[in-house]
Amino acid sequence: MSDWNVVAKLRIMPEGVDVDLGKIQEKVKEVAGDKCEVHSIEEKPIAFGLVALEVNLLLNDRQGGMDEVQEKISAIEGVSEAEVVDLNRL
Repeated sequence: MSDWNVVAKLRIMPEGVDVDLGKIQEKVKEVAGDKCEVHSIEEKPIAFGLVALEVNLLLNDRQGGMDEVQEKISAIEGVSEAEVVDLNRL
């Protein structure tokens, strides 16, 4: 889909320092499906060896689905929390 008009930044917190962030990244890309597109994923150090993922998702506000995608990401094995930290129009 090429009519993305919103970018949402999610902070994904793993359950611990020993969680495989690569597997979480793969699952996030699968979960995005046709509701949105993964624009970028960055690893951000938090504290004491804990690293969060910051994911930028492109979506269409008319199509909706951000809540559904956030819930699916939160349900990924190894994810403690997925929080929308920023939402902007393109």
